[in-house]
Amino acid sequence: MSAVTLTPRALYQEVAEQLRQRIFNRTLEPGGWIDELKIAEEFGISRTPLREALKVLAAEGLVTMKVRRGAYVTEMSDKDLHDVYHLLGLLESDAAAVVAAQASASERQALQNLHDELEGAIHERERFFAVNERFHMLLLALANNRWRSQMVSDLRKVMKLNRHNSLLKHGRIEESLHEHRAILAAILAGDAQGSAQAMQAHFTQGLEAAA
Repeated sequence: MSAVTLTPRALYQEVAEQLRQRIFNRTLEPGGWIDELKIAEEFGISRTPLREALKVLAAEGLVTMKVRRGAYVTEMSDKDLHDVYHLLGLLESDAAAVVAAQASASERQALQNLHDELEGAIHERERFFAVNERFHMLLLALANNRWRSQMVSDLRKVMKLNRHNSLLKHGRIEESLHEHRAILAAILAGDAQGSAQAMQAHFTQGLEAAA
């Protein structure tokens, strides 16, 4: 196996990102133990930056560390999934209300532009996933609360551990797009309460599809 090329940024951060992507694409499966010796050899590094990287992933909830046993990829229980969606619904509905009340014309247009891109991606699942996440992250950025943004970012990473992504359910992409239309319409109308309700409904439906 050829060595992985690492970029110049802090070594443990790059290792963490490499492992994070392997978790997201299921190269490292939920519940699977992480072979530190094998990965350190593959990356051409010592186990010290690898362990620092694992601590980063543990703080994000993606990895669970056991004393004297090592680390494994976190598995999501039904309760974990419910709890993550519940918190995301609260945080992002609040952000939607803030944006509806405060966004400038150019910020609303930026959301409209991303939504238009989402409409055009309805038949391309991976692209839809990516644009969907960009829309949500832009909304959070416009709401301008870095603590909320950080919490949502971490929760969204954990949400990717779910084996049954809600957008994989037949017909769910079309449903999600319909829900996005309602969210955007409320935001463009300056309806804070309606925006929050539409976002909350979006996560409620997402949980039903993911469970």
